[in-house]
This record gives sequence, structure tokens and C-alpha cells, in this order.
Amino acid sequence: MVQPSTHLQPPQATDGASADHLLTLATQALRSRRLAEVDELRLAIEWAVASGHPRDGRDPMITPGGDGTPPVREFAVPELAMARETHPATTRALIADALDLAHRLPRTWAIVQAGECEPWVARKVAVTTRPLLSEQVDRVDRAVAKAIRGHAPSTVLEIARAKVIEADPETHRAERERSRHQRYVRLSRTDEHGYRHVIAKVTAGDAAWIDAMLDRVADILATTMGHDHNHDELRSIAMGWLARPVDLLKLLLEHTEADIDPVTDEPGQSAWAPDHLAETVDRLCALPARRLARLRNRGRLFVHLTDETLRTGTGVARVEGVGPIDVRQLHEVLGHADVTVTPVLDLRGRRRVDAYEHPEDIKDHVWNQTGGDCFPFSPRTATRDRVDYDHAIPYDDTGPPGQTGPHNSGPLRRRHHRAKTFGGFTARVAGPGRHLWRTPHGQAFLVDHPGTTRLTREQADTIAEAPDGVEIYFSKVAVDYPPA
Repeated sequence: MVQPSTHLQPPQATDGASADHLLTLATQALRSRRLAEVDELRLAIEWAVASGHPRDGRDPMITPGGDGTPPVREFAVPELAMARETHPATTRALIADALDLAHRLPRTWAIVQAGECEPWVARKVAVTTRPLLSEQVDRVDRAVAKAIRGHAPSTVLEIARAKVIEADPETHRAERERSRHQRYVRLSRTDEHGYRHVIAKVTAGDAAWIDAMLDRVADILATTMGHDHNHDELRSIAMGWLARPVDLLKLLLEHTEADIDPVTDEPGQSAWAPDHLAETVDRLCALPARRLARLRNRGRLFVHLTDETLRTGTGVARVEGVGPIDVRQLHEVLGHADVTVTPVLDLRGRRRVDAYEHPEDIKDHVWNQTGGDCFPFSPRTATRDRVDYDHAIPYDDTGPPGQTGPHNSGPLRRRHHRAKTFGGFTARVAGPGRHLWRTPHGQAFLVDHPGTTRLTREQADTIAEAPDGVEIYFSKVAVDYPPA
């Protein structure tokens, strides 16, 4: 007779004590898992050391790690793989990552061993830096070690990619040139409903323009096909229009707003004139792509450069929504767009307004001051047009003037904004780009440029009770983790 399986039932969180206990167990489980992965990495290192010399002349050696890591007996890898019940390629990757961390990324490895970051993120950094020589990788190690504790994985990996470009720009350019010839457009098999996937690898700039054009055509189709189609479906239909350029141009021109006559202040001739085809073609050629696509929320591109990069024309540019690229790739992102350069925002100003809505200049100030979504452990990959600008202290219609400004605002994705508004989370701006968060059960976190840092309740109280304009820093944030 088969006995029914039993499952542990979690305790009912009926009061604050039970909730605190569950949260403590969650933190303990996190550290236990991280340290278990660290044990696997250490075992891989020890196995590599034990297998570091050939047994005879027919025992080949391999170097799975990067420059500066020791060789390993090739035939020792599958033996460890059998013990781990994995494929030899998986175990070889573990050995390579472990050796890279121990020999090439020692600062990052120290943080991994302490259980203060996700080991898989450090392993991805090891893979990203493997092409670098041993003397070049130190720059990446320093930057990653500063970020990996408190930043989201995507932010850490973006920092690593940028530092790899800085460390070896020539290799990056060669790799980019090689990748340029590996672009493709492929079609999947037809499914049972007669649909196929179109999969393409294109430049970031072309991808942005194609995406914008699909949005524009989908918007037009929404007015011509009725509103019983969802936006993704219309974008799929729009993809088919790209294969019919004449029909597509006619559609775009018919729905392109005519220019206003500067003398009469009345609309001029329509962009599409079937009776005057030659004139229409001339007008078409004169229209910039942005007029046809009428990009919504895509008219502004934010590029972050250092003064040295501006001066020398070499280095890394960080493009919001794209990530780090070689500055010489900017022309690919911009494509054939018309570019207007706007002045750099002076973050020393502290403008406040009385209205609930955030003016555009305050939004720009808050975004540049914060650097991304300010929710704890949130990746900084959100773009400024995909976030809400939240009042840390809720806006009060009957409250004092000047409630809206960088002193009381933070960018949040809509999901995070809803969690703060309805989920019992509280926030306070603790200085330029610094946000203090408290959870419903009393956990506290500080989000600033170093990332997200867990605080004790006493440290959070000290920051929260500081007078306006006073920023509190701790020389060392000491949080007692539960024992693993």
C-alpha cells in the first residue's frame, strides 16, 4: 500500500512575531544556499589543485580558466562530473569559474565566500572577463567588488561589461567586428496554427527603429481595423506590412500630419497626394524618418559620458535602455535620426513646486540623482519613460508648499509604486540619491549609489530622525545574519 506523502505546513503568520520568524528563516535560507554554492566552488578549486599534474606523458592538461589560472588534467574533469551527477561540460565550466574567481578576481571572490552576494552573478562576471589578460582583469575586479553586494545582478553585469571594454578596447572592437558578421534573420517552423517566429540579430539602433515603426503602424491599424485587437497582435500584423513597402508608405503618409503653413497658420497639403505622385515622392524623400514614425516616448536618447571620453573620443558610453557600448558605436544607435543636444542638468539646484505633478525638469533631476528605480535590490535597467515619480512622503493637498521636488521624490516601476502605495512599505529620501525603505514587518534597507544595504532598525531610526539636510553615513553597516 502506498503511503500518502506528508508535507510540512508553514506556521500561520497571525502576528508580528510569526512574520518576523519567517523573514528571519528566509534570510537564513538565502545565506545557506549561497554558502552551499561556495562549497561547490571550493571543492572544484581543490579538485583542480589535486589534478594539477599529469600522471604520465599521455595525460593531457587543459586550462579551463582565463590567463593566469593553473592547468588541470583533462581526464579529471569527467570524474568530478560523475560525482556531481552533471555533464562534463557543466563541471568544466564550474572549475573554470572557480579558478577565475580565486586567481583573477580575488576581491569579488572574498565577497562570494562571505555569502554576501549571489555566486552565480560572480560566475557570470568570470565568464565575461575570461578573454582579458591577468593584468587587465584587476580593473574589473575592483569595480565589481564595489557593486556586487548591493546592486541587482543586471547592474553588476553591466558594470562588468563596461569595465571589460575599458580594460581592452582593441579586443572589444575586434570582437564587435566579428559579431557584426554573425548577424542573421531566421524563420522558425510553422506551428499547427500556421504561424512562424521571425528571429533576428540586428544592431541596437536598427532594433529601436524597427520597434518604433511597428508601434507606429500598430497605432494606425488600431484606428482602421477596430479596437478588438490587442496591441501585440497589431504589432504582429504590422510586421507583415514591412514586407509591402509601397502599401506601408501609403499607410504612413495617409496618417502623417500635414505641416502647418507658417503664413496662414492652416494645414498645408496632405503628405499623400495620389494625383501628384512625383510631388508626393519628393515630399516623402524630404520627410525625416522621425516624422513618419512619430516616435512616442522615443524622441530623447540619454547618453552618459565622462569628460575624458568627450575629450578623447575613446572610452565607454552608457546609453539608457541599451547599456555600455564603445563610444564609437553611438552612430549605430542614433541611425539616421535628427539629433538635438540638450544642456547638462545642474544637480546642485533644489527646485520645489507646490503641484502634485512632477514637471519634466524635476523628473530629469530626480532620475539623474537616483540613477534608476529606487526600490530595494531593483535592477537599474528601467528607462525613465517606464517609471512613476513617487512622493516618498505622500502628497497632502492640505499640506505645506513645496512637497514636490528632488527632496521627496523617487522613480519607481509601476509594480513597485503599487507595493509602496498599498503594501505597507514606507520610504524617505535620506539625501541626494539616497532612499531609506522600511517593510511592513520592520526590515530596513538603504538604496543609494553603492546599491542596496540592509540596516539594523537602530541605524534606520538614526537616518529617519535626522533633520532635513543632514545625511547619516555609517563607517560599517553591521547586520547580524542568522546562523547558516
